[in-house]
Amino acid sequence: MLIDASSLGEKIKDGKNQKTVLTMAEEQRIIDVFNGHRQEADFSVVVTYEQIAAKNYSLSAGQYFDVKIEYVDITPEQFAEKIKMFNDNLESLFSQSRELEAKIKKQLAGLRYD
Repeated sequence: MLIDASSLGEKIKDGKNQKTVLTMAEEQRIIDVFNGHRQEADFSVVVTYEQIAAKNYSLSAGQYFDVKIEYVDITPEQFAEKIKMFNDNLESLFSQSRELEAKIKKQLAGLRYD
């Protein structure tokens, strides 16, 4: 029985670290699923030793869940708009990258070893 409870709990900063605090209900859900040996979509999965061996003995629960891909019908115009948005965003990121590259080169050129 493998459980992926990574989506549960509240993330709390503890100094330089971050920890996740579960509610009593979330803890009880984990206990009930484990004790009941129940599979829940995107939460728990029952696997065999053979399946674990085939995945190089990885106990990362996410590797054993079925991948679900949801398709959404869109028009050619909506598709073109999304591609344009992605291209615009990518061009903006490339522009920022070029600016940072120039700043780094300028800083490196100013370094001296005395």
